[in-house]
Amino acid sequence: MSTPSQDRSFRRAVVGLAAAVATLAAVAPAAHTAPVRQAVIPGCVPAAAGQPNGKQWPVEPPLTIDPASSYTATLNTTCGPVTVDLDAAAAPRTVNSFVFLAGEDYFDHTRCHRLTTEGIYVLQCGDPTATGRGGPGYQFGDENLAGAVYPAGTVAMANAGPGTNGSQFFLVYRDTQLPPNYTPFGRVTGGLDALTTIADAGVVGGGPDGTPVADVVFDAVTTTQG
Repeated sequence: MSTPSQDRSFRRAVVGLAAAVATLAAVAPAAHTAPVRQAVIPGCVPAAAGQPNGKQWPVEPPLTIDPASSYTATLNTTCGPVTVDLDAAAAPRTVNSFVFLAGEDYFDHTRCHRLTTEGIYVLQCGDPTATGRGGPGYQFGDENLAGAVYPAGTVAMANAGPGTNGSQFFLVYRDTQLPPNYTPFGRVTGGLDALTTIADAGVVGGGPDGTPVADVVFDAVTTTQG
């Protein structure tokens, strides 16, 4: 039989685990002190030569997209192309920033640095440093949060709290329950199987949250209007 102190310790551990699983607010794990071993898995290919350009800007770019127009993003990953319909009407600032960064080749050669396989089912990308701490130098506010849900195929912004959106985003590969704190701005229309391949390969070290085993790199990210 457990003692009262053991029961309290167990309850604290359960509450702590639930809190960690329930939120993506802690999107910034400590920078890697040594290279993380990733692999080219079946269904994926080696990354094209090149490095992220790491450009920085002091302020959010001005709104240049047409919120009434349709936009599509193509993520050419080492595990296959992923196409995304961007919701400019519901999240104009977010889509504007994404289109701007893609046009600056900001996402090219960046690695998806985080995979979660329990509780929440997402692949997190968009950080040129691949540490969870990188960004474009500016931040902007949240959008489209009223009634936000995160079924499979959702593309949403990762953040470190309200109003801290930058370049990091996540792709949901399986229906996920999250609080409505992460701006949904797109829907995967092709390539969900590529995300499943990445998820099935798991996390380095075998845990439920961390660097994906698959070496997932954006060889190029482009957007088109109309």
